[in-house]
Amino acid sequence: MFNIDIDLIKKYDRPGPRYTSYPTAPHFNESFTHENYLDEIIKTNQGKDLPDLSLYFHLPFCDTLCYFCGCNMIVTRNRDRIKRYIDYLKREIDLITSHISHDRRATQLHWGGGTPTHLSPEEIADLSSYIHDRFDFKADVEAGCEIDPRELTKEHLAALRNGGFNRISMGVQDFNEKVQKAVNRIQPEALTRRVVDWVREFGFDSINLDIMYGLPFQSAETFEKTVDTIIDVDPDRIALFNFAYVPWMKKHQKVIRPEDLPVPEEKLNILKMSTQKLTQAGYVFIGMDHFAKPDDELTLALKAKKLYRNFQGYSTHAGTDLYAMGITSIGQFGRIYAQNIKKERQYHVSLDKGILPTAKGCYLDDDDLLRRHVIMKLMCDFELDFASIENEFNIDFETYFEWGLNNFDEMMADNLMSIENRTLKITKMGRLLIRNIAMNFDGYIERKEDHARYSRTV
Repeated sequence: MFNIDIDLIKKYDRPGPRYTSYPTAPHFNESFTHENYLDEIIKTNQGKDLPDLSLYFHLPFCDTLCYFCGCNMIVTRNRDRIKRYIDYLKREIDLITSHISHDRRATQLHWGGGTPTHLSPEEIADLSSYIHDRFDFKADVEAGCEIDPRELTKEHLAALRNGGFNRISMGVQDFNEKVQKAVNRIQPEALTRRVVDWVREFGFDSINLDIMYGLPFQSAETFEKTVDTIIDVDPDRIALFNFAYVPWMKKHQKVIRPEDLPVPEEKLNILKMSTQKLTQAGYVFIGMDHFAKPDDELTLALKAKKLYRNFQGYSTHAGTDLYAMGITSIGQFGRIYAQNIKKERQYHVSLDKGILPTAKGCYLDDDDLLRRHVIMKLMCDFELDFASIENEFNIDFETYFEWGLNNFDEMMADNLMSIENRTLKITKMGRLLIRNIAMNFDGYIERKEDHARYSRTV
């Protein structure tokens, strides 16, 4: 059994980055322009033996607003608006592909949102065809799409399958009707089960289900029924997300009254119960909020120390160059991050001018590259060999990271981690608090340059 010490979680629960990138997005700046992004694309597409591509497409539209949502999304039923967006997305694809070496192949594809399946089956087929015409995909490409069962038809899944998708991710959050009404997401268990059956019928390789703790009116007792149901549905992967209540960032979350949220003690009871039940059912705790079956690629990558982390969460495809298209999407390769314009109209205007819709980004200096490597190693391998870092970056580890290492005595006493023979190892309990541990290697936090407001770590 995975024993969880709630007192320890309470002790370390504080705001902190999720480290889907380093530096984190609040450190991106507008001095990084579309010219800078284009220069980097051209520069990194020279020569031979270039990295494979990872492609992300942001499809922001939703039919209804889920009050818990923290994504960049647009609620609309205006089909002309959606069609116009797809047309502009194609323009961005053409701009990007005109500068990408024809020898490069894509090994990963993801559609996120919003709700990609708010597109019609015909629009899905059209966009999939357009993407495949302009990018060369490997035969074993990992192609995933987020879906919403509430407006999904079999035709949507057929279009995705015919478009080369082999992985599906679907939100559930909670089956409790009172919770569903409170967050404006009515999704009966029967509907979820029916869509899961469809996904399996169409032969998708993998299905992930998202559930969320910390929502209004939840308790350990009520959420246990949701967890039991999810286990019975038997998905390949499960994401157990902590509800990030950030009404200062997501104004619509103000609809949720703080007094309706579970008190901190109960929220942690929910986390403990859920984690123990999922691991007892045979799911492997990958880290933070991810669980997978023992034979799943995520689990195998974890064991082989080949796990990777990017803006879509944990992945098995390290070493790729990430090109992201659509509003707010973030690309990552070489020494840069580049984030697209957030506003739909400004996105259109930029592409009308024939320029990349870049809003901001950043260049990584040598310190950023070193710290990103260390933090991602911790987040993915849950151990860190000091000597290997020294050999790769030509530093003295203990001297360079003196500030962070000096903060670890209490964490080691609490059995979150150990340091022996110059190797830092994270315990199972420490995996739940990996964000807290990683923060000690964050140069922006060390230098007191990080003033962003983050969600809580647990």
